[in-house]
Amino acid sequence: MRKNIFRGRVVNLNLERVELPNGRTVECEIIDHPGAAAVVPMKAEGLVLLIRQYRPAAGGYILEIPAGTLRPQEDPRACAARELEEEIGWKAERFEPLIHFFTTPGFTNEVIHIFKASGLKPGAQKLDADEVLEVVECPLGEAIHWIREGRIRDGKTIIGLLSVWMQDGIPRGG
Repeated sequence: MRKNIFRGRVVNLNLERVELPNGRTVECEIIDHPGAAAVVPMKAEGLVLLIRQYRPAAGGYILEIPAGTLRPQEDPRACAARELEEEIGWKAERFEPLIHFFTTPGFTNEVIHIFKASGLKPGAQKLDADEVLEVVECPLGEAIHWIREGRIRDGKTIIGLLSVWMQDGIPRGG
């Protein structure tokens, strides 16, 4: 049984009665989310482009990789390309799938698809009305250090940066 509690622009909150594998029946609050795509934009010199974005839920500015919510039936790669240009004003020749994962499966079905973008060239930044951000460029190794310091705390960003780090090894400038 599923009962919708709240219907929003991006997410829906449902109360669901679920029978567990052990035979027990429980009520779960589940947030239904269309999913998202994120991108780790890498310049040839081993520099990563991040955004410093104002996030009310986080209480201020945080460092992130560009990301956005999937539109209905949108391919995650197309979403990543759209967000790369809209948020930081760059296009990429190549998008390589890195990983996809559940963000918080205890209460939502959201899946984020992360790509590595390379062959970067200038595009046109087109921020949404609710986006307040600046582009931050740094060596990948420095971004990894920022994770260790707690300066980068966003989950998708940590997963994306570490995925590129593990894939590429220690880059120049790191």
